[in-house]
Amino acid sequence: MNTKMTISEMHVFLDQVFPQMKGVFEILESEPYRVKVRMKIADEHLRPGGTVSGPAMFTAADCAFYIATLAMIGPEALTVTTNCSINFMRKPKPTDLIAEARVIKLGKVLSVGDVMLYSEGSDEAVAHAHLTYSIPKPR
Repeated sequence: MNTKMTISEMHVFLDQVFPQMKGVFEILESEPYRVKVRMKIADEHLRPGGTVSGPAMFTAADCAFYIATLAMIGPEALTVTTNCSINFMRKPKPTDLIAEARVIKLGKVLSVGDVMLYSEGSDEAVAHAHLTYSIPKPR
């Protein structure tokens, strides 16, 4: 199965439906069932101790999986998270996050997969998330 949206189309769509996040995420790679996304980390994403906060890492994982799902189903703004479990494995550096998302199972109503998060420039994962998204019924 091929992707239904190009990287450029996904950027335009995300800017339309989530204007408050414009410029935060950059889609680096997209192929069937996989995307690689950079979350630009700013001061508001940091916590005491000079590290990226848990809520920021959750945002990176959630948005990356949303993008991976949309790449496969097309522009469905009301595709929503129904479950997310995240394991924080090590302290991230105070730098951009790289999220590698993959769709493991894509059905008619659910998308199930995972996301590995990395501090940019590091090969050691800082977090691993499992996600399920609900896909709206066609109208």
